[in-house]
Amino acid sequence: MPARIDLEQRRRDVIEAAFRLLVAEGVSGMSLRKVAAESGWNIGSVRHYFDDHRDLLVAAATEIGDRMGRRLTRHSADALAGLRGEVAVDALQSLVEELLPIDEERRVESIVLTEFIVAARVNPVFRPVTEQMATDVRTVFTDALGALGVPEPAEEAERLVAVLGGLVIDSVTPHGSLGVERLRKTLRAQMRSVLAAVPGPAHSPPPA
Repeated sequence: MPARIDLEQRRRDVIEAAFRLLVAEGVSGMSLRKVAAESGWNIGSVRHYFDDHRDLLVAAATEIGDRMGRRLTRHSADALAGLRGEVAVDALQSLVEELLPIDEERRVESIVLTEFIVAARVNPVFRPVTEQMATDVRTVFTDALGALGVPEPAEEAERLVAVLGGLVIDSVTPHGSLGVERLRKTLRAQMRSVLAAVPGPAHSPPPA
């Protein structure tokens, strides 16, 4: 068991090193040799886990998707059913913020994911991972909006995905340099707009 844990930790160390390089230099600036130096392992050790540069990049993209997915599973659509008013706004905002760069961990993930999405435009190796992530997010948003009683939740989910993408770009690039406070305020206004169409009286969740 200790040996297995050590091997898994080494693999995580390499992927974390890849994240740091992706943030600092982007996809085009990353190589197995640089990742090896950044992780503190020799290149032979890195090749033990990843056949080549492309294999490592796909693993890094997959890890980002897995991390985001694990956070999204904390927000059950069933738990949203019947929420109204500011309680519903809070719940929906909490869900969407799992994918926004509101802290250092999520900022790194957002930058790395943005790098992969841009790279996927010309490099098809990244498309299965990024397309699956996009599909999963749309499904989560559609289920959440449906549980909250939003009319036409699939169409509203598409708009929410577009807002999410814009907020991420404006937060992690010089295009907008959107700060966390402004990001949250902008998102909250959007959540209120989305939920304004929900019929019925506002109410809080029943006591536990």
